[in-house]
Amino acid sequence: MNTNPEPGTRNRELKGRRILIVGVSTRAVADSAARAGFDVTALDAYADLDQHPSVRALSLPRDFGTTFSPEAVVNAARELPSDAVVYLSSLENHPRAVDALTTERALWGNRSDVLRRVRDPRALAAAFTKRSIRVPRVITSDETMPRPSEVERWMFKPRVSGGGQGVRLWQPGEAVTRGHYLQEFVEGTPGSVIFVAAGSRGATLGVTRQLVGDDAFGASGFRYCGNILTEPEDLVPDAVALVDAVAAEFSLVGVGSIDMIASEHGLLPVEVNPRWSASMELVERARGMSMFAIHADACVKGELPVFGDSALLAKGKTHGKAIVFARQDVVIGDPRPWLEDPDVRDVPHAGDRIEAGQPICTVFAAGADEASCYARLVEHASRIYGEVA
Repeated sequence: MNTNPEPGTRNRELKGRRILIVGVSTRAVADSAARAGFDVTALDAYADLDQHPSVRALSLPRDFGTTFSPEAVVNAARELPSDAVVYLSSLENHPRAVDALTTERALWGNRSDVLRRVRDPRALAAAFTKRSIRVPRVITSDETMPRPSEVERWMFKPRVSGGGQGVRLWQPGEAVTRGHYLQEFVEGTPGSVIFVAAGSRGATLGVTRQLVGDDAFGASGFRYCGNILTEPEDLVPDAVALVDAVAAEFSLVGVGSIDMIASEHGLLPVEVNPRWSASMELVERARGMSMFAIHADACVKGELPVFGDSALLAKGKTHGKAIVFARQDVVIGDPRPWLEDPDVRDVPHAGDRIEAGQPICTVFAAGADEASCYARLVEHASRIYGEVA
Protein backbone atom coordinates (compact mmCIF):
# COMPACT_ATOMS: atom_id res chain seq x y z
CA MET A 1 0.00 0.00 0.00
CA ASN A 2 1.21 3.49 -0.84
CA THR A 3 1.16 6.47 1.47
CA ASN A 4 0.55 10.10 0.60
CA PRO A 5 2.51 12.77 2.52
CA GLU A 6 0.00 15.48 1.56
CA PRO A 7 -3.48 14.55 2.78
CA GLY A 8 -6.03 14.85 0.02
CA THR A 9 -3.56 15.54 -2.80
CA ARG A 10 -4.95 13.76 -5.86
CA ASN A 11 -2.91 12.05 -8.50
CA ARG A 12 -2.95 13.92 -11.78
CA GLU A 13 -4.53 11.03 -13.68
CA LEU A 14 -7.74 11.42 -11.64
CA LYS A 15 -8.34 15.00 -12.79
CA GLY A 16 -11.57 15.46 -14.66
CA ARG A 17 -12.99 12.00 -13.94
CA ARG A 18 -16.79 11.88 -14.28
CA ILE A 19 -18.19 10.97 -10.87
CA LEU A 20 -21.78 10.01 -10.07
CA ILE A 21 -22.67 10.56 -6.40
CA VAL A 22 -25.90 8.96 -5.13
CA GLY A 23 -27.64 8.98 -1.77
CA VAL A 24 -30.44 10.58 0.21
CA SER A 25 -28.53 13.88 0.44
CA THR A 26 -25.44 14.52 -1.70
CA ARG A 27 -24.74 18.27 -1.51
CA ALA A 28 -21.74 18.10 0.87
CA VAL A 29 -19.97 15.30 -1.00
CA ALA A 30 -20.68 16.77 -4.42
CA ASP A 31 -19.31 20.11 -3.26
CA SER A 32 -16.14 18.47 -1.92
CA ALA A 33 -15.64 16.49 -5.13
CA ALA A 34 -16.19 19.50 -7.37
CA ARG A 35 -13.74 21.62 -5.38
CA ALA A 36 -11.21 18.80 -5.77
CA GLY A 37 -11.51 19.03 -9.56
CA PHE A 38 -13.90 16.23 -10.47
CA ASP A 39 -16.74 16.37 -13.01
CA VAL A 40 -19.72 15.69 -10.72
CA THR A 41 -23.30 14.56 -11.23
CA ALA A 42 -25.29 14.19 -8.01
CA LEU A 43 -28.55 12.26 -7.61
CA ASP A 44 -30.56 12.43 -4.39
CA ALA A 45 -33.92 13.27 -2.84
CA TYR A 46 -33.50 17.06 -2.78
CA ALA A 47 -31.03 18.65 -5.26
CA ASP A 48 -30.62 21.53 -2.83
CA LEU A 49 -30.09 25.05 -4.14
CA ASP A 50 -26.63 25.64 -2.66
CA GLN A 51 -24.66 23.42 -5.01
CA HIS A 52 -21.15 24.03 -6.30
CA PRO A 53 -21.67 25.81 -9.65
CA SER A 54 -20.07 22.97 -11.60
CA VAL A 55 -22.23 20.20 -10.10
CA ARG A 56 -25.13 18.75 -12.08
CA ALA A 57 -27.58 18.20 -9.23
CA LEU A 58 -30.64 16.02 -9.87
CA SER A 59 -33.57 15.19 -7.60
CA LEU A 60 -35.48 11.94 -7.96
CA PRO A 61 -38.84 13.59 -7.14
CA ARG A 62 -38.22 16.74 -9.17
CA ASP A 63 -36.33 15.37 -12.19
CA PHE A 64 -37.55 11.75 -12.40
CA GLY A 65 -41.01 11.95 -10.84
CA THR A 66 -40.39 9.30 -8.19
CA THR A 67 -39.68 9.11 -4.49
CA PHE A 68 -36.22 8.19 -3.22
CA SER A 69 -35.52 4.45 -3.01
CA PRO A 70 -32.58 2.19 -3.91
CA GLU A 71 -34.53 0.92 -6.93
CA ALA A 72 -35.27 4.46 -8.12
CA VAL A 73 -31.58 5.39 -7.77
CA VAL A 74 -30.51 2.37 -9.85
CA ASN A 75 -33.06 3.10 -12.58
CA ALA A 76 -32.19 6.80 -12.83
CA ALA A 77 -28.45 6.11 -12.76
CA ARG A 78 -28.74 4.16 -16.02
CA GLU A 79 -29.36 7.48 -17.75
CA LEU A 80 -26.36 9.18 -16.15
CA PRO A 81 -23.00 8.26 -17.70
CA SER A 82 -19.96 8.36 -15.43
CA ASP A 83 -16.55 6.82 -14.94
CA ALA A 84 -17.15 5.97 -11.27
CA VAL A 85 -19.93 5.96 -8.70
CA VAL A 86 -19.82 6.89 -5.01
CA TYR A 87 -22.78 5.89 -2.83
CA LEU A 88 -23.88 7.60 0.38
CA SER A 89 -26.58 6.93 2.99
CA SER A 90 -28.61 4.75 2.86
CA LEU A 91 -27.25 2.61 -0.01
CA GLU A 92 -24.88 0.77 2.36
CA ASN A 93 -27.97 -1.15 3.50
CA HIS A 94 -28.73 -2.35 -0.03
CA PRO A 95 -25.84 -4.42 -1.44
CA ARG A 96 -27.83 -5.51 -4.51
CA ALA A 97 -28.38 -1.90 -5.48
CA VAL A 98 -24.65 -1.26 -5.12
CA ASP A 99 -23.97 -4.19 -7.48
CA ALA A 100 -26.45 -2.79 -10.01
CA LEU A 101 -24.90 0.68 -9.84
CA THR A 102 -21.46 -0.69 -10.67
CA THR A 103 -22.16 -2.95 -13.66
CA GLU A 104 -20.84 -0.39 -16.15
CA ARG A 105 -18.74 1.95 -14.01
CA ALA A 106 -16.04 1.76 -11.36
CA LEU A 107 -16.97 1.71 -7.69
CA TRP A 108 -15.24 4.17 -5.40
CA GLY A 109 -16.30 2.61 -2.14
CA ASN A 110 -16.90 -0.71 -0.45
CA ARG A 111 -18.16 -3.72 -2.41
CA SER A 112 -21.44 -5.46 -1.66
CA ASP A 113 -19.77 -8.45 0.01
CA VAL A 114 -17.96 -6.10 2.39
CA LEU A 115 -21.23 -4.30 3.16
CA ARG A 116 -22.99 -7.54 4.04
CA ARG A 117 -20.32 -8.32 6.63
CA VAL A 118 -19.66 -4.93 8.18
CA ARG A 119 -23.38 -4.11 8.44
CA ASP A 120 -24.07 -7.42 10.20
CA PRO A 121 -24.26 -6.51 13.92
CA ARG A 122 -23.10 -9.96 15.04
CA ALA A 123 -20.13 -10.02 12.65
CA LEU A 124 -19.13 -6.52 13.71
CA ALA A 125 -19.30 -7.34 17.41
CA ALA A 126 -17.27 -10.51 16.85
CA ALA A 127 -14.59 -8.60 14.95
CA PHE A 128 -14.10 -6.10 17.79
CA THR A 129 -14.22 -8.80 20.45
CA LYS A 130 -11.53 -10.71 18.57
CA ARG A 131 -9.25 -7.71 19.16
CA SER A 132 -10.20 -7.42 22.84
CA ILE A 133 -12.28 -4.29 22.22
CA ARG A 134 -15.34 -4.12 24.44
CA VAL A 135 -18.66 -3.85 22.56
CA PRO A 136 -22.32 -3.70 23.57
CA ARG A 137 -23.92 -7.13 23.55
CA VAL A 138 -26.00 -8.00 20.49
CA ILE A 139 -28.97 -10.37 20.25
CA THR A 140 -30.64 -11.31 16.95
CA SER A 141 -33.92 -13.05 16.19
CA ASP A 142 -32.40 -16.53 16.12
CA GLU A 143 -30.89 -16.27 19.60
CA THR A 144 -32.25 -16.70 23.10
CA MET A 145 -33.85 -13.54 24.43
CA PRO A 146 -32.41 -11.88 27.56
CA ARG A 147 -33.78 -12.98 30.90
CA PRO A 148 -36.21 -10.57 32.64
CA SER A 149 -33.44 -9.27 34.91
CA GLU A 150 -31.59 -7.96 31.88
CA VAL A 151 -34.34 -6.38 29.83
CA GLU A 152 -34.11 -2.81 31.06
CA ARG A 153 -31.09 -1.76 29.05
CA TRP A 154 -31.60 -3.03 25.51
CA MET A 155 -32.05 -1.03 22.31
CA PHE A 156 -34.47 -2.22 19.61
CA LYS A 157 -32.82 -1.43 16.27
CA PRO A 158 -33.83 -2.01 12.63
CA ARG A 159 -31.23 -3.71 10.45
CA VAL A 160 -32.01 -1.36 7.56
CA SER A 161 -31.97 2.17 8.89
CA GLY A 162 -29.96 5.35 9.16
CA GLY A 163 -29.70 8.42 11.34
CA GLY A 164 -31.25 6.67 14.33
CA GLN A 165 -34.68 6.37 12.72
CA GLY A 166 -36.68 3.49 14.12
CA VAL A 167 -34.31 3.05 17.09
CA ARG A 168 -35.95 2.85 20.53
CA LEU A 169 -35.80 1.10 23.85
CA TRP A 170 -36.90 -2.53 23.77
CA GLN A 171 -40.08 -3.42 25.61
CA PRO A 172 -39.82 -6.54 27.80
CA GLY A 173 -41.35 -9.55 26.09
CA GLU A 174 -41.37 -7.88 22.66
CA ALA A 175 -40.51 -10.24 19.80
CA VAL A 176 -37.39 -9.57 17.74
CA THR A 177 -38.11 -10.13 14.06
CA ARG A 178 -35.58 -10.85 11.32
CA GLY A 179 -35.61 -7.18 10.40
CA HIS A 180 -34.49 -6.05 13.86
CA TYR A 181 -31.94 -6.84 16.55
CA LEU A 182 -31.23 -5.91 20.14
CA GLN A 183 -28.14 -4.06 21.28
CA GLU A 184 -27.19 -3.45 24.88
CA PHE A 185 -27.87 0.10 26.02
CA VAL A 186 -24.67 1.81 27.21
CA GLU A 187 -24.56 4.94 29.36
CA GLY A 188 -22.29 7.59 27.91
CA THR A 189 -21.90 10.24 25.24
CA PRO A 190 -22.67 9.27 21.63
CA GLY A 191 -20.00 10.13 19.09
CA SER A 192 -18.29 9.05 15.92
CA VAL A 193 -14.76 8.33 14.74
CA ILE A 194 -13.98 9.49 11.20
CA PHE A 195 -11.47 7.48 9.17
CA VAL A 196 -10.18 6.50 5.75
CA ALA A 197 -9.04 2.97 4.89
CA ALA A 198 -7.16 1.10 2.17
CA GLY A 199 -5.10 -2.07 1.99
CA SER A 200 -6.43 -3.35 5.36
CA ARG A 201 -5.05 -0.25 7.09
CA GLY A 202 -6.77 2.87 8.34
CA ALA A 203 -6.01 6.48 9.18
CA THR A 204 -8.06 8.24 11.87
CA LEU A 205 -9.19 11.69 10.75
CA GLY A 206 -11.29 13.01 13.61
CA VAL A 207 -13.60 12.36 16.56
CA THR A 208 -16.97 14.02 17.10
CA ARG A 209 -19.68 14.23 19.69
CA GLN A 210 -23.04 13.41 18.15
CA LEU A 211 -26.19 15.43 18.71
CA VAL A 212 -29.04 12.96 19.16
CA GLY A 213 -32.74 13.52 19.79
CA ASP A 214 -32.23 17.20 20.59
CA ASP A 215 -35.48 19.19 20.64
CA ALA A 216 -33.55 22.39 19.89
CA PHE A 217 -33.24 21.04 16.35
CA GLY A 218 -36.66 19.39 16.13
CA ALA A 219 -35.38 15.89 16.84
CA SER A 220 -36.51 13.36 19.40
CA GLY A 221 -35.73 9.86 20.62
CA PHE A 222 -32.47 8.55 19.18
CA ARG A 223 -32.56 10.48 15.92
CA TYR A 224 -29.24 11.90 14.76
CA CYS A 225 -29.27 15.68 14.33
CA GLY A 226 -25.64 16.81 14.17
CA ASN A 227 -22.02 16.66 15.32
CA ILE A 228 -19.47 18.76 17.14
CA LEU A 229 -15.82 18.12 16.32
CA THR A 230 -14.07 17.47 19.61
CA GLU A 231 -10.57 17.79 21.06
CA PRO A 232 -10.12 14.12 21.98
CA GLU A 233 -6.60 14.03 23.36
CA ASP A 234 -7.51 11.28 25.83
CA LEU A 235 -9.64 9.45 23.24
CA VAL A 236 -7.07 9.20 20.44
CA PRO A 237 -5.65 5.77 21.40
CA ASP A 238 -9.12 4.19 21.58
CA ALA A 239 -10.21 5.89 18.34
CA VAL A 240 -7.15 4.63 16.48
CA ALA A 241 -7.71 1.11 17.83
CA LEU A 242 -11.30 1.09 16.52
CA VAL A 243 -10.19 2.23 13.08
CA ASP A 244 -7.36 -0.29 12.92
CA ALA A 245 -9.80 -3.05 13.83
CA VAL A 246 -12.47 -2.35 11.20
CA ALA A 247 -9.94 -1.58 8.45
CA ALA A 248 -8.13 -4.87 8.98
CA GLU A 249 -11.08 -7.15 9.77
CA PHE A 250 -13.31 -6.00 6.90
CA SER A 251 -10.82 -4.75 4.26
CA LEU A 252 -12.63 -1.44 4.01
CA VAL A 253 -11.72 1.18 1.42
CA GLY A 254 -12.38 4.91 1.37
CA VAL A 255 -13.80 7.19 4.04
CA GLY A 256 -16.17 5.96 6.73
CA SER A 257 -17.17 6.47 10.34
CA ILE A 258 -17.70 4.41 13.46
CA ASP A 259 -20.62 5.32 15.70
CA MET A 260 -19.59 4.82 19.30
CA ILE A 261 -20.40 5.61 22.92
CA ALA A 262 -17.77 7.37 25.03
CA SER A 263 -18.29 5.59 28.36
CA GLU A 264 -16.42 4.88 31.56
CA HIS A 265 -15.08 1.81 29.79
CA GLY A 266 -13.62 3.83 26.89
CA LEU A 267 -15.04 4.06 23.37
CA LEU A 268 -17.58 1.31 22.72
CA PRO A 269 -18.37 0.87 18.99
CA VAL A 270 -22.01 0.36 18.05
CA GLU A 271 -22.09 0.61 14.24
CA VAL A 272 -19.89 1.23 11.19
CA ASN A 273 -20.94 3.52 8.35
CA PRO A 274 -18.79 2.29 5.43
CA ARG A 275 -19.26 5.44 3.35
CA TRP A 276 -19.13 9.23 3.63
CA SER A 277 -20.94 10.45 6.75
CA ALA A 278 -22.36 13.83 7.69
CA SER A 279 -19.57 14.55 10.21
CA MET A 280 -16.87 14.65 7.53
CA GLU A 281 -17.82 18.13 6.40
CA LEU A 282 -16.64 19.38 9.79
CA VAL A 283 -13.18 17.92 9.19
CA GLU A 284 -12.99 19.89 5.96
CA ARG A 285 -14.03 23.09 7.67
CA ALA A 286 -11.70 22.69 10.64
CA ARG A 287 -8.65 21.04 9.13
CA GLY A 288 -8.62 22.26 5.54
CA MET A 289 -8.52 18.67 4.26
CA SER A 290 -10.23 17.67 1.02
CA MET A 291 -12.20 14.66 2.20
CA PHE A 292 -13.30 13.61 -1.27
CA ALA A 293 -9.73 13.76 -2.55
CA ILE A 294 -8.69 11.60 0.41
CA HIS A 295 -11.49 9.17 -0.48
CA ALA A 296 -10.44 9.05 -4.15
CA ASP A 297 -6.78 8.48 -3.27
CA ALA A 298 -7.72 5.54 -1.05
CA CYS A 299 -10.15 3.95 -3.53
CA VAL A 300 -8.11 4.32 -6.71
CA LYS A 301 -4.48 4.26 -5.59
CA GLY A 302 -4.63 2.67 -2.14
CA GLU A 303 -3.07 5.78 -0.61
CA LEU A 304 -3.65 6.98 2.94
CA PRO A 305 -2.80 10.41 4.34
CA VAL A 306 0.11 10.55 6.75
CA PHE A 307 0.10 12.79 9.82
CA GLY A 308 0.55 12.45 13.56
CA ASP A 309 -2.17 12.07 16.17
CA SER A 310 -1.90 15.81 16.86
CA ALA A 311 -3.77 16.36 13.60
CA LEU A 312 -6.89 14.99 15.30
CA LEU A 313 -6.96 17.83 17.80
CA ALA A 314 -9.02 20.89 16.96
CA LYS A 315 -6.92 23.95 16.20
CA GLY A 316 -8.45 27.22 17.29
CA LYS A 317 -12.24 27.15 17.15
CA THR A 318 -14.51 24.17 17.71
CA HIS A 319 -16.74 23.41 14.71
CA GLY A 320 -20.24 21.94 14.71
CA LYS A 321 -23.24 21.31 12.49
CA ALA A 322 -26.88 20.55 13.16
CA ILE A 323 -29.76 19.39 10.99
CA VAL A 324 -32.86 21.51 11.54
CA PHE A 325 -35.99 19.33 11.35
CA ALA A 326 -39.45 20.77 10.73
CA ARG A 327 -41.60 20.83 13.87
CA GLN A 328 -44.71 21.19 11.75
CA ASP A 329 -45.53 21.11 8.05
CA VAL A 330 -43.98 24.17 6.37
CA VAL A 331 -43.77 25.71 2.91
CA ILE A 332 -40.49 27.42 2.03
CA GLY A 333 -40.75 31.05 1.02
CA ASP A 334 -37.81 32.98 -0.45
CA PRO A 335 -34.62 31.03 0.38
CA ARG A 336 -32.21 33.51 -1.23
CA PRO A 337 -31.07 35.08 2.08
CA TRP A 338 -29.98 31.60 3.23
CA LEU A 339 -27.82 31.26 0.12
CA GLU A 340 -25.84 34.29 1.26
CA ASP A 341 -25.18 32.82 4.72
CA PRO A 342 -22.15 30.47 4.83
CA ASP A 343 -23.51 28.90 8.02
CA VAL A 344 -26.70 27.68 6.33
CA ARG A 345 -26.41 24.79 3.87
CA ASP A 346 -28.67 22.23 2.20
CA VAL A 347 -30.98 25.07 1.21
CA PRO A 348 -34.42 23.96 -0.08
CA HIS A 349 -36.19 25.43 -3.09
CA ALA A 350 -38.85 28.13 -2.88
CA GLY A 351 -42.25 26.51 -2.60
CA ASP A 352 -40.93 23.21 -1.25
CA ARG A 353 -43.39 21.57 1.13
CA ILE A 354 -41.55 20.03 4.08
CA GLU A 355 -43.48 17.71 6.35
CA ALA A 356 -43.03 17.68 10.12
CA GLY A 357 -40.03 15.57 11.03
CA GLN A 358 -38.24 16.14 7.74
CA PRO A 359 -35.06 18.26 7.40
CA ILE A 360 -35.36 21.92 6.51
CA CYS A 361 -31.66 22.72 6.21
CA THR A 362 -28.30 22.33 7.98
CA VAL A 363 -26.69 25.01 10.14
CA PHE A 364 -23.02 25.39 11.07
CA ALA A 365 -21.26 27.20 13.89
CA ALA A 366 -17.85 27.64 15.46
CA GLY A 367 -16.96 28.58 19.01
CA ALA A 368 -14.13 28.72 21.50
CA ASP A 369 -15.26 25.38 22.96
CA GLU A 370 -18.02 22.78 22.62
CA ALA A 371 -20.45 24.70 24.82
CA SER A 372 -20.21 27.94 22.86
CA CYS A 373 -20.33 26.09 19.56
CA TYR A 374 -23.50 24.28 20.61
CA ALA A 375 -25.09 27.53 21.82
CA ARG A 376 -24.50 29.13 18.42
CA LEU A 377 -26.00 26.12 16.66
CA VAL A 378 -29.11 26.52 18.79
CA GLU A 379 -29.23 30.24 17.93
CA HIS A 380 -28.99 29.49 14.20
CA ALA A 381 -31.72 26.85 14.44
CA SER A 382 -33.99 29.21 16.37
CA ARG A 383 -33.59 31.80 13.62
CA ILE A 384 -34.49 29.24 10.96
CA TYR A 385 -37.64 28.28 12.85
CA GLY A 386 -38.59 31.95 13.13
CA GLU A 387 -38.21 32.44 9.39
CA VAL A 388 -40.33 29.44 8.36
CA ALA A 389 -43.09 29.89 10.95
